Amino acid sequence: MEAPRLVASDVDGTLLDPERAVTPRTAGVIGRAVAEGVPFVLVTGRPPRWIPPVATQLGVVRYAVCANGAVLYDVEADRVVSAHALSAEDLGRLAAAVARALPGATLGVERVGESAFSDHAAQFVAEPDYEHAWPGDGPPTEERARLLARPAVKLLVRSVDRGSEAMVEALAPLVGDSVDLTFSHPGGLVEVAPRGVTKATGLAEVAALYGVPADRVVAFGDMPNDLAMLRWAGHGVAMGNAHAEVLETADEVTATNADDGVALVLERWF
Repeated sequence: MEAPRLVASDVDGTLLDPERAVTPRTAGVIGRAVAEGVPFVLVTGRPPRWIPPVATQLGVVRYAVCANGAVLYDVEADRVVSAHALSAEDLGRLAAAVARALPGATLGVERVGESAFSDHAAQFVAEPDYEHAWPGDGPPTEERARLLARPAVKLLVRSVDRGSEAMVEALAPLVGDSVDLTFSHPGGLVEVAPRGVTKATGLAEVAALYGVPADRVVAFGDMPNDLAMLRWAGHGVAMGNAHAEVLETADEVTATNADDGVALVLERWF
């Protein structure tokens, strides 16, 4: 493709190297792109509160699409621009479906405040037996009835004895197209978003703000939650370390996140 007018990237396994850092080479080419008037957008399953440590490494990020498309976050203003939530009724129906399809699975919810620095303790909350999928302290806990009583931008379904792909396959027949099911972690974690909400819809919202059509967007990703975005973008790039379905779907496969795969592609133009 000709030089893109907007660059979008997933964060974990894509932009960040295995040490969870942006390498100087990658930061340099992204900085050059932004200096030439090409916006760089983070598109991630992370919530807004997990964005500032990444954006700070670049210093040029205005918008981040968070929670797999459910939240648009203005990094510079520290403001949630828009959010698409599952209602309490939605969460109740989903919990019943999880109980049927995945007995023993535990639940967590991602809520959103007005900014990344809103009360963190009220944002990611899980059942007492929920086992956190990422390093660090586990989330605050609530009993299931209270957990499901408020809207959430994401429902997380955790089952450490099952693979994420198998969990999606078991749950999908019970929920149909009423929600969007995906995963960014292979080890027993399914992420549920409102119907029709994906990284593609979130990125399209940002592209519209900049007046950039899909065919002038290049996007990078590595996991199934990136598939809709890679299909939507004019040029979808899979990392060398990507999930098999992502490798098959992308327009191009670059090097791994350990080998500056994002930079390798962007250096053609910037």
